[in-house]
Amino acid sequence: MHIGKGDGTAQAKQGELARSIRQSLGARSIVMIGLMGAGKTAIGKRLAASLDMPFNDADQEIEKAAGKSINDIFAENGESYFRDGERRVIARLLNDGPKVLATGGGAFMNAETRARIADMGVSVWLRADIDTLMMRVSRRDNRPLLKASNPRAVMEKLIGDRYPVYAQADLTIESREVAHELIVEEIVQALLACNKLSRPPLSEVS
Repeated sequence: MHIGKGDGTAQAKQGELARSIRQSLGARSIVMIGLMGAGKTAIGKRLAASLDMPFNDADQEIEKAAGKSINDIFAENGESYFRDGERRVIARLLNDGPKVLATGGGAFMNAETRARIADMGVSVWLRADIDTLMMRVSRRDNRPLLKASNPRAVMEKLIGDRYPVYAQADLTIESREVAHELIVEEIVQALLACNKLSRPPLSEVS
């Protein structure tokens, strides 16, 4: 959400929108989900700044807890070990107060994590097509699932396996090659229209 210098009215309006969303969220977090390259961290950080909320990246928290990179966790301990740590870290972060939380591409595939996010969060799926994803992930060599002879085929399989599950998210936003501020604005508007925010989390209902 771009605000020009000196535009006090626009800044005040943005502040009111942010306060309204934070109040409606209560103890909930905004949880970014989607495949690698969807923009969960980059857009999540800007969304958090726009709403004046803390931001956490689950993958970074996993690396911090393990004392090693995700690549090293996969290589030394395997994917199942990583997924178990991911589940525990996300549970801790969701219990730690409202925030914008970026999750790894496989996190929402875990039924326990999905249920926890449904209760303690509002999930936002950043949906991107394969060409956009491949263009973005090719810029960095830190994707253990793509260390294969045909990364595009791997991505196609991930899309086939995961998109039907991601479709359970509360909100779906198209991630594409536009300014991040535009995507953030679309998320803010979707949050304002989200019926879920009018109801308390199940964990708060006696």
